[in-house]
Amino acid sequence: MMDDIDSGATHPERKTTVIWRSLQQRYQKLLDDSVPHTIGRWVFAFLLLCFFLGRVLIMQGWYIVTYALGIYYLNLFVGFITPRIDPALEFDDDAGPELPTRANEEFRPFIRRLPEFKFWYSVAKSTLIALICTFFEVFNVPVFWPILVMYFFTLFGITMKRQIKHMIKYRYIPFTHGKPKYQGHEEPGKVINSK
Repeated sequence: MMDDIDSGATHPERKTTVIWRSLQQRYQKLLDDSVPHTIGRWVFAFLLLCFFLGRVLIMQGWYIVTYALGIYYLNLFVGFITPRIDPALEFDDDAGPELPTRANEEFRPFIRRLPEFKFWYSVAKSTLIALICTFFEVFNVPVFWPILVMYFFTLFGITMKRQIKHMIKYRYIPFTHGKPKYQGHEEPGKVINSK
């Protein structure tokens, strides 16, 4: 008799857990299905950002939220263009590791610290959170927005200057669009251009 009472008391909890897991699985399937649709995902993120910026401009507020979102985007972008294994930490000498320049050197592909899908997912999620913040007056802190714009561009300039120096020093390019792709060992001279 006691077992029936205990199992009856946890039945709603089990049902809630089952429903929650089902929703998580559907959400994960939606994310998994969106992986090959890179352009569509980024169009969605861009439209979400335009909606957020339109709301900020029309409502004339939430500049701190916009500034925080910009700083977060900058942090994500730096992670996106930085190699997963930092060459500065591998070697102490000034020459450092480099990409191969001769045929007999080892080829090490550029692997990002933040993969493209996680970059997109973080951008979309943070934009949605920032958009939700614009519906609450508590986040509408009065500030002189030109100062925030100046701070952001200064921070962007300093960060990109440091990152470009890092790219030049360790000889890597974080973007693969337009790079030639070599295919197979049978035909060593055949080059296929990526689109």
